[in-house]
Amino acid sequence: MPKALSFDLRSRVLAAIDAGLSCRQAAARFGVSASSAIRWQGMRRAGGDARPKPQGGDRLSHRTEAHADLIHAALAEVPDITRPELKARLAEQGAPVSVSALWRFCRRHQITRKKRRRMPPSRTGRIFASRARPGSRASSTLIPSGWCSSMRAGVHR
Repeated sequence: MPKALSFDLRSRVLAAIDAGLSCRQAAARFGVSASSAIRWQGMRRAGGDARPKPQGGDRLSHRTEAHADLIHAALAEVPDITRPELKARLAEQGAPVSVSALWRFCRRHQITRKKRRRMPPSRTGRIFASRARPGSRASSTLIPSGWCSSMRAGVHR
């Protein structure tokens, strides 16, 4: 979204209108659209000021921050709760927030959400191929340990 035109330019256009030019003539003189000059004139008539309004920024975080105590209590009660589960729990307590708002809340408050491991690692032996890194596509319990070297040598069984 483009930036608003400066208050200085708006003031000069409005001063030209006050000096006797029409809104369209003043707009052409300063290189702005006629609709902008008409809108600035209307703003000045209605409220006495044609300053640009603030743009962008977070306008909704105060709604989530209003429920900060409930969010912190739910996170303390169930530390590994997922954000959709947290959203459902807050909705039950009368605090409707979205999952993305909860994500931004956690980021603002530096709350990290680490997933816990579902199963402990195997203690009986290695579970990945000899030359493969853990987590790579080649690591699997279904790949025999000598399979990769025999394929490179051209030996097919």
